[in-house]
Amino acid sequence: MFLFLLAAVILILDQVSKFIICRIILPGGSFPVIENIFHLTHVQNQGAAFGLFPNQTLFFISITLLTVLLILFFHRRISKKGSPPSWALGLILGGALGNLIDRIRLKAVIDFLDFSLKGHHWPSFNIADSAITIGAIILLFSVLFKKGK
Repeated sequence: MFLFLLAAVILILDQVSKFIICRIILPGGSFPVIENIFHLTHVQNQGAAFGLFPNQTLFFISITLLTVLLILFFHRRISKKGSPPSWALGLILGGALGNLIDRIRLKAVIDFLDFSLKGHHWPSFNIADSAITIGAIILLFSVLFKKGK
């Protein structure tokens, strides 16, 4: 149940934030929150991370569905309620479902968190991407530093 609750929270935060961005900023538009550091920028990403492999919607939908199935399969085997792997899988599941909804509805993922620092620009991302990344890091550390077998 914990897995689904955390995934639902991430999914709701992700979809509500994307809904708000789509209502207040036109595609390609940007709003400075902290000038030259953090902007809200409405990007419709048709690829994967950093815009790689554009226009491969069916492929990304298939990979996401496979990921969801693997999370459900492994969750019962590797995690206890509230354990780091459980948190990790909940974050990844919620993020994957958030981006999956975008791909099915729009054939693109809405990204809007846009950071730059001293001329170095990080590609725009969203709450789902953040949850997937944080979940993957937690899962990696859980596996690398697991006591016992």
